[in-house]
Amino acid sequence: MIKKILLAVAVMLPLFGASAQNIKIGLVNTNEIIQAMPETADAQKKLAENSKKYEDEYAKLQEEFKRMYDEFSKMSETELPAIKERKAKEIQDYQNKIQGFLQSADQDMQRQQAELMAPISQKIKDAVESVGKEGGYSLIENYTPELHLYYAAPVNDITPQVKLKLGLK
Repeated sequence: MIKKILLAVAVMLPLFGASAQNIKIGLVNTNEIIQAMPETADAQKKLAENSKKYEDEYAKLQEEFKRMYDEFSKMSETELPAIKERKAKEIQDYQNKIQGFLQSADQDMQRQQAELMAPISQKIKDAVESVGKEGGYSLIENYTPELHLYYAAPVNDITPQVKLKLGLK
């Protein structure tokens, strides 16, 4: 019985070795490709413009907050407590309004970035898939130097082929 198992393993071992030799692995540096794409510059420009609008609005909110706070600080000690409390509450409410604005602006900027980058990412994904099929690759990984501890032949950098497929230099 043991001889039959060993014989089966001995017969199958070369088959496993042969299929392992057919594996073709590629690496692609998508960050390099993204930076080379003109669409990325357009997306970054649009994000910068929108970010500037949010910054300008935030500055206006800050100015109004400062005005309110200065007005409150200048109130005399003889001011009626109800008036002081109302002013303090207005300042607190305005501060909450600013915090809400910042959260909303941050979420909107993240959403915009995702929307603007989605077509770029899809274009790269399609090009990588095309190069992978044409080159007979079994696996293509995104090359991230800080995450890779070691790699050796037969791993191929397909970044130039993907750039060519996208019409980039």
